Amino acid sequence: MTAYREIAEKIRQADAVLIGVSNGLSITEGLHLFADNQAFDEVFGDLKRKYGLRCILQGMGAKWPSEEEKWGFWSRLIRHYCGEYRETPVMADLKKVIGKKEYFVVTSNGECHFEMCGFAPEKIYEVEGNWLTMQCAARCHEKVYPWSGLAGRMAETERDGKILSELVPHCPVCGGPMQVHMALDGNFIPETDSRKRREALLQRYRGKKLARLELGSGWRNHLIKAPLTRRAAREPRAVYVTVNLGEIFIPEEIRDKAYGLDGDLAEILHELAREAVE
Repeated sequence: MTAYREIAEKIRQADAVLIGVSNGLSITEGLHLFADNQAFDEVFGDLKRKYGLRCILQGMGAKWPSEEEKWGFWSRLIRHYCGEYRETPVMADLKKVIGKKEYFVVTSNGECHFEMCGFAPEKIYEVEGNWLTMQCAARCHEKVYPWSGLAGRMAETERDGKILSELVPHCPVCGGPMQVHMALDGNFIPETDSRKRREALLQRYRGKKLARLELGSGWRNHLIKAPLTRRAAREPRAVYVTVNLGEIFIPEEIRDKAYGLDGDLAEILHELAREAVE
């Protein structure tokens, strides 16, 4: 039996699947937050020349000269990676791997691709927030607001990295600036409801066969990998599968219930999907 078939069978036998996802999946889909590459030049080349930006992540955390420029960057980012996004083969294969199983997604990725691909919003926990909601920059209150429609209007009017001043959002409570609901500073509002739903699933399947499928997470990842491996160590019937390119780390205490697949995430998920549907 091949490793792919064995893993697919373990997932098939599981009562539910907890999926942990980090930036390795985003990179597989063509979104690389850390790269100064051709894709970055095509979308943000003018901002790179004007402000010295070297990657998307730098732009996300930048202290922009004006609110018009801040939202110019964000609206362009969202237009390209959300508004123009269509389900990729890697996402289609992930759905095949899960099948009709109960599932829950925990991800540090903020681009909302899971929801766009049909994963249920109530089964997604975005631990560092997401691009399509905003909050008061000063965190004067705890509410977050959807803004995808506003982002579209901003992108339509953006010129030379700036949006129209009348489109700049303001906090409805204090009147101050807004920011994208991402963990970029100490004012980030945690996703408490989603976290509670994850905990409810873990309690519901405690002592049962809960498969942990980890995608694109390195050994130092304390948001995704650490909780998955720690919980798996406490569950005798757990199965832990990690898929990553160039770096596989499995703690000693779970090696008897774990599988590590080193390679291209898209290719590996495609092979697992083939085994899952046979």
